[in-house]
Amino acid sequence: MPNRYTIAETETFRKALRKNKSLHSLHRRIVEVIYPLLRREPHFGPNIKRLKGELSDFYRYRVGDYRLFYTIDELEVIVVVVDLRSRRNPYRE
Repeated sequence: MPNRYTIAETETFRKALRKNKSLHSLHRRIVEVIYPLLRREPHFGPNIKRLKGELSDFYRYRVGDYRLFYTIDELEVIVVVVDLRSRRNPYRE
């Protein structure tokens, strides 16, 4: 199955990476392992869950102790990676 979706990272996501230097190895894992999976199928998978309520446009991907939040633009065929947060407080602003 060919890669269908393009991956885009928001400034919020990049800021979260810059803020915590220990996340650089996690970012490498995200880019090398998770992005290829999201390019093929961002809707379903063992670590993917669609959020509910006001956040129903978003998905979360479980990455160890972190949660990768993203949304899907079907018209542009883009997965927009919005944020990366610790699982302790993933839904706080």
